[in-house]
Amino acid sequence: MKKLLFGFSLEHWLVALCMAGMVIIAFLNVLSRYIFHFSLAATEEITINLFVWMTVIGIGIAFKRGGHMGMVTFFNHFPLRAQKTCIVIYSLLAALLFLVLDYYMIQAIYDEITLFEAKSAALNIPVWIYYLGLPVLSVFIFHGIYCDAVRKLAGPEEE
Repeated sequence: MKKLLFGFSLEHWLVALCMAGMVIIAFLNVLSRYIFHFSLAATEEITINLFVWMTVIGIGIAFKRGGHMGMVTFFNHFPLRAQKTCIVIYSLLAALLFLVLDYYMIQAIYDEITLFEAKSAALNIPVWIYYLGLPVLSVFIFHGIYCDAVRKLAGPEEE
């Protein structure tokens, strides 16, 4: 992804905005409890969903940095061609996992819109709005998987 303001990419700014939103909501909740003796319990719903969305974006950042744990004991002893094959297979399986996850989440969103029309308990917002974060933000996950695979495949060249 392109670097935006101050050299940070879009996913970093979105994580920062989610974190800032969570901090502001928590701070306002503390203030309301101590000043007005009234808790803004409904804000917990927003905080939880911001946390989930931030985690989805963070998965993409971790993929992009190559920060996910891996089993490298045997991998490092493979010939370069076998390592590259493993990288391709691993990347395809990771992408497939999130494609399946997105498929079922889109199906759940469709069901919520057409059948259930469920509303959130605290704020009475349609539940599918919260669900929408996963398939939309998984763009960052797919981009991270792609960047990680390209970087690892372009590593040491075969002699």
